[in-house]
Amino acid sequence: MPDILILYYSRGGSVAALARQMARGVGEVEGAVARLRTVPPVTAVTQPAAPPVPETGAPYVQASDLVECAALAIGSPTRFGNMAAPLKHFIDGLGSEWASGTLVGKAAAVFTSTATLHGGQESTLLSMMVPLLHHGCVLVGIPYTEPLLSSTRSGGTPYGASHVSGMQDDPEPSADEAQLARALGRRLATIALKLSA
Repeated sequence: MPDILILYYSRGGSVAALARQMARGVGEVEGAVARLRTVPPVTAVTQPAAPPVPETGAPYVQASDLVECAALAIGSPTRFGNMAAPLKHFIDGLGSEWASGTLVGKAAAVFTSTATLHGGQESTLLSMMVPLLHHGCVLVGIPYTEPLLSSTRSGGTPYGASHVSGMQDDPEPSADEAQLARALGRRLATIALKLSA
């Protein structure tokens, strides 16, 4: 069964919640299974290395996850219209995977969360697409054939799944955001199966 790698960084839980919704969508596609992974935090201050396994949540990503996946989705909270440093740090370290073509021809999608409606979701999603293009991925978004994309009052864009946590930092996606994330997971898995056939 092809694994769909759902790789994310989440500090407040919002991006992790979106990742779980995307995994549910992947699980709705016969013949596909989701593999949830995260990246360790980074710091400007020298401190001991992160433990090999996080205390809670998804395991840390390994190079083998990228090799073994049929497709991947990457998710990050928005930091001034861009991905968070831990995810960027991980992506910046993929030089050998780029050189060997590990991700060439694999379907890929992106997802994010912000505190405010106009907090830079779309620029973050677009910035996460750029390295995926350099790796030769086939980008997958959410088409407007998904009716919620035209009616949602919170997150959800054609570029990828998104969540607006609000000033109270609510990590749980709204019903619309959850359904759009599941739709993106289904679409990513469906396209991955077609590409690997």
